[in-house]
Amino acid sequence: MEDAEAGHPRGASTISQQLVKNLFFTTHGNPFRKVAEFAIVPVMERMLSKQRILELYLNVVEWGPGVFGAEAAAKTHFGTTAARLNREQGARLAAVLPAPRRRKPARMDRYSAIILGRMAAVGW
Repeated sequence: MEDAEAGHPRGASTISQQLVKNLFFTTHGNPFRKVAEFAIVPVMERMLSKQRILELYLNVVEWGPGVFGAEAAAKTHFGTTAARLNREQGARLAAVLPAPRRRKPARMDRYSAIILGRMAAVGW
């Protein structure tokens, strides 16, 4: 959201596409990768539930240089386990997901507030 507001377009990849990229390819964009993602994603979505895809994504995404997975992110950024994250900490981690290697949870005040507001709106 912040990148789009700053005039930088955000990627349009789904979580499934991001998972395939993180599991099988590099982060460098190239036409081959997009074609391969296009072929692999539907197969993965037929085999796995949305919940499982999200779980896998959260545990393979790089939340900072060399910080892989939600558990490592919780320990690195907040000194706790993923299970013990409070609502604000969870929202701050969620806020970095458009660019987790570039963004820092501690700097995600505005976007994490939006996420917390959306969570409250749906009863979380």
